[in-house]
Amino acid sequence: MRKVWVIGGAAVGLGMGFVMLLVVGVYVVAGNLVNNVTSGSRGLAKGAVPGAYKQLVQQWGNLCPALSPALLAAQLYQESGWNPTVVSPADARGIAQFIPSTWATHGIDGNGDGKRDIWDPNDAIPSAASYDCELARYVKTVPGNTSDNMLAAYNAGADRVIRAGGVPGISETQNYVQRIRSLEKSFAAPVKRIDPTRQAAAAIAFAQSRLGTPYLWGGNGTADQGGRFDCSGLTKAAYDKVGITLPRVANDQYNAGPHPSRGQLLPGDLVFFSDDLTDSRAIRHVGIYVGGGYMIDAPRTGAVIRFDPVDTPDYFGATRVTEDGAKALPTTV
Repeated sequence: MRKVWVIGGAAVGLGMGFVMLLVVGVYVVAGNLVNNVTSGSRGLAKGAVPGAYKQLVQQWGNLCPALSPALLAAQLYQESGWNPTVVSPADARGIAQFIPSTWATHGIDGNGDGKRDIWDPNDAIPSAASYDCELARYVKTVPGNTSDNMLAAYNAGADRVIRAGGVPGISETQNYVQRIRSLEKSFAAPVKRIDPTRQAAAAIAFAQSRLGTPYLWGGNGTADQGGRFDCSGLTKAAYDKVGITLPRVANDQYNAGPHPSRGQLLPGDLVFFSDDLTDSRAIRHVGIYVGGGYMIDAPRTGAVIRFDPVDTPDYFGATRVTEDGAKALPTTV
């Protein structure tokens, strides 16, 4: 739900031709940027890591060359969704999901208070980084990418990685590595150029076709709901239309791809709003950017799907949705 500073009439004058011009522009830009995308580990995207853990992730994510803050953040998000109290069916515990027997051997006193507490992120996050780097040393002579092999060892054990000569042929482990490497791009600070989403035009066209539809809290656009949506229901449906499945909730949708800066926004990017600009888990509203400083969104009860300005005090950031990024999102966050 948007706050009262959303300008109800701001969209007057934005016509069909304006939107279509922006949509066509997506493909022009896509052609110019393809094959010029830089990659690799960088700093953390604004607000992607909850404020309580950002300093820990930034510090300990630089512990060894095989690790980075973005990679450590992606791993922790995959493991627990930043929940420090979660327990898995296998009895993995806390924000880094250590099995007690593994913790007994590899847990460290990260905050120097004389205790090694599996439930305390101040111990568990440093322990995850320390264990990652220990595993990286074990597998450093194994063929393939050291970071991939490190993650595989975290999931399946270093011995299996060594015997397999790389990421073992275990579907759970292969998916674990692939998801975290995809999520790494979501947690990394944006680079100068990010590949445009090729499905953006069709996603915008879907949202555009729903202009004027009344808002419905929890709305998914079903027939029994009169085709009505709330904010994240609209963005989910727009990308469902082009074969990309997003989570239902706005703060989970934020991690479905890399994060362009405000100056890098392109039509089709999701734009997010929050009362806490340091924490993506506090996001409460999302729209789909159409260009010119405007988005299509379902703002609140009593309003209709419409054009609204992006540049408001609660603007949090943006996500360029990718298929790999969406697939990588854990289902338990």
